[in-house]
Amino acid sequence: MDTIMEDRIADSTRHGQVQVHFITSSEDPTIELEEGKRQLLVPTNVRRYGLSQILNSESMLNTDAPIPFDFLINGTFLRTTLEEYLTANGLSSETTVDLQYVRSLIPPLYEASFEHDDWVSCVDVLSATSRAGSWDGHDVILGQERVLSGSYDGLLRVWNKSGQAIATSASSSAGGHSSSIKSAKFISPTQIASAGLDRTIRIWKYAEAEDHFSATLKPTLELYGHKGGIESIDIWGPSNQVLSGSTDGTIGLWTTMKNSAPEANPSLISSGPTAKRRKLTTSTSTPQRGPLSLINSHNGPVNAVIFNPLDHTVAYSASQDHTIRTFDLTTSSLVDTRTTSHPLLSLTALPGISHQLLAAGTSARHITLLDPRISSQSTQVMTLRGHTNKIVSLAQDPESRFGLVSGSHDGTCRVWDLRSSRQGTKDEGGGQVGEAVYVVERESQKGGKRPVGGDGIKVFGVVWDENVGIVSGGEDKMLQINRGRGVTKPASS
Repeated sequence: MDTIMEDRIADSTRHGQVQVHFITSSEDPTIELEEGKRQLLVPTNVRRYGLSQILNSESMLNTDAPIPFDFLINGTFLRTTLEEYLTANGLSSETTVDLQYVRSLIPPLYEASFEHDDWVSCVDVLSATSRAGSWDGHDVILGQERVLSGSYDGLLRVWNKSGQAIATSASSSAGGHSSSIKSAKFISPTQIASAGLDRTIRIWKYAEAEDHFSATLKPTLELYGHKGGIESIDIWGPSNQVLSGSTDGTIGLWTTMKNSAPEANPSLISSGPTAKRRKLTTSTSTPQRGPLSLINSHNGPVNAVIFNPLDHTVAYSASQDHTIRTFDLTTSSLVDTRTTSHPLLSLTALPGISHQLLAAGTSARHITLLDPRISSQSTQVMTLRGHTNKIVSLAQDPESRFGLVSGSHDGTCRVWDLRSSRQGTKDEGGGQVGEAVYVVERESQKGGKRPVGGDGIKVFGVVWDENVGIVSGGEDKMLQINRGRGVTKPASS
C-alpha cells in the first residue's frame, strides 16, 4: 500500500470517514478509474488537495506525475472539507457521496496590454479557431493571429500579438466613422465590419503586406438604415450577413455584398451624424446601401444582437426594455419574447450542459441564464452574481460547454463555470446562483485599490479565443490579454 493511502487511513481513525464514489465525465482514458477502485472510504476532514492526492496515489490512478483535480458534488465545486459540506447540506456521514473529478481549472494569467489613444469599446480576434478564421476553410497560421479593437476615437486598429498596431482605419474625412465605434468583428481574414454612434455599418477590406508587419483597411461599403446609434453587430460569414441592434429599438439584417443589397434611403445619408462630413469632402466614393430588413419590435434600445450559432436564420436580441426576443430572419418575424426584471445590456449563446442557453448581462449587476426553447416552462435557469456594476459584454469559453467570461463597468472580467453553483438565498430570490471562479483585474490598476464602481477602468468589451485567450478593452485605454486555455475545461496536459 502506498504512503499517501496509509496516511489517509490514519486520518480516518482520528476523524470521521465517509464513503465516496469517484466519477468523471472526462473522455480522457488516463484519468478513468477502474471499476473496482471507484468506491472508497475517505476521512471527512479532507479537502480538494487531499482528495487530489488520494486520486493520484499508486492504488488509484497511479499517475506518473501528480495531476491537480477539482471535485464537484451535485454540480457544485467542493471548496470546503467533506465534513463541512455534509453539515452545510444536512447530510449524514453514512451517505455515499458521488464525487465528480475534473482536471483543475487554470487561472487566466496576464500576458500583455496594448495602449490606445482613447477608450476601447469593443474587441475581436482572428485565429485558426475563431469563427471568422474557421469559416469556409480559411487558414490562419499559428502565430499570425490578429486582434481587432474599436475605439471611442472612431478608429479601428488591427494588432499582432506583439502589440504592434499593423493597421488603422481611415478618419471620417477619408471614409471612416464620424463618431465612436461601438462594435466591430472580423467577417473573414480579409474583411471586417464595424458600427457605431454615427448610425452606420461599414465594411472594410483588410489586406496585409507580405512581411505581415503592416496592413491596410479600405472602406468598401457603407450601410444606412438605423436612426439611432448602433450598439451591437454580429456576423455570419458563410451567408455574408450582418445583424445589428440600435438605440432606435430596431434590429437590422444586412448583406456585405453590394450587388445584392437594396439601395439606401437618401434621407438617411443626407441627415444624421455623417451628413456634415459628407458636405465637407468628396474624396470618398464608397458605395452606400440599405438593409435587407429592419425589424421594429422592441420598446427600448437594443444593446445586443446575435445569430443563433446553431441556426443562422434565427436571431436573438437583448434590450433595455427588459426582454430577450427571438426572430425568424427568413420572414423578419418575432417568434418569442422573454421578459426579465431588469434592462439587458449584453448577450451570448452557450452550448449548455444538455441544451443551448442564452446568457444576458443586466444593469442590475448580474447575468441571467435562460432556456430559449419555446417549449421551456421556466424563463430563468440560473443567475450569476458577483459583479458590482452593470455587465456590458459576454463571451463563451470556446473550449467548454460550461464556461463564459463577462466584462463589467466595475473594472473586472469574471470567468464563470456553470458547474459552480449553489442554492440562492431568500434575498437573492432563490433559484440556482453561480459565482465566478476567477476575477480578471485590469493590469493598469495593479498595485492600487480598484475604484468604487470601476471609475476609470470600466470594461466595455471582452472576447474569448481558444488560441489568443481572453481579450478585453475599456476605459483605461488598454487592450488586455489574459491566457485563457483550459480555464473551465479539463486541461489536456
